[in-house]
Amino acid sequence: MEFIRTRIETQVMSMTGLALGQLDMENPKGDPGLFGPQAVCWQVHGDFPSMLIGGICALMLQMLHPRVLAGVWDHSNFRDDMLGRLRRTGQFISGTTFGSTHDANWLIDKVRNIHSQISGTTLDGSVYAADDPELLTWVHVAEVSSFMAAHLRYLNPALSLEDQDRYYAETALVAERLGAQQVPRSAQEIARYLDTMRPQLLCDDRTREVLRILQGAPAPSRMAKPMGNLMRRAGIDLLPVWASGLLDIQMSNFKRKMIRAGVNRTAPVLRWAVRNASVHRARRRMGVM
Repeated sequence: MEFIRTRIETQVMSMTGLALGQLDMENPKGDPGLFGPQAVCWQVHGDFPSMLIGGICALMLQMLHPRVLAGVWDHSNFRDDMLGRLRRTGQFISGTTFGSTHDANWLIDKVRNIHSQISGTTLDGSVYAADDPELLTWVHVAEVSSFMAAHLRYLNPALSLEDQDRYYAETALVAERLGAQQVPRSAQEIARYLDTMRPQLLCDDRTREVLRILQGAPAPSRMAKPMGNLMRRAGIDLLPVWASGLLDIQMSNFKRKMIRAGVNRTAPVLRWAVRNASVHRARRRMGVM
């Protein structure tokens, strides 16, 4: 049993930002980082299955914004290394959530520096820049709203509205440190923001190509492939109805039920197996379990 548990954990960890090996989540002892273990974001970001599902959903949402899509298309190697992109995103989220104060600040400064070097024009001639406050807000909201949706569906549907608001207020701090402005800080503000953004979103050939690449992204190993495929389908199923419509995704109610049932069978096994994720290491750093 221990062998199986270790094998599963090894496969899971290979898909996370910890696989990049740049952060020491267990030191320095007693450093709470930007939030500390009492934060709601520690609860939400500490669950690998729902975070992976939410992250896949978030990427598809983000690519519906033509200027965000252009930046990724022109300056990212996602077409050759989708898993690497997911790992780097995971490293930033886990590092700013669970990492030491030094590492969280280092990651924020690193991303700000990268963003300052990314700019260009879209296919229709519109100018974009990765450090545009409006684009940063869109990327952030697409991300945190997807993480929350996955958390409510697959881990804790009883999370109070008060705690949901706390989560959005906490994570807004990181978005603002990156340069985002007018960041929604409650569930109601998030819903209102998404509604106002819908007229700016579209799906074109490049959006569909990103979706195709995401759906065909290789797993880190043969053992992880079935789980990866299930999580990708769950991420697609998690999309808001209006976003599925834009992407022309057709999925029957029966298929959606099968996907959700599959996740609900698989997720407890993953949670049982993983003992050394970022949240576990951060708890050890803080002396809480």
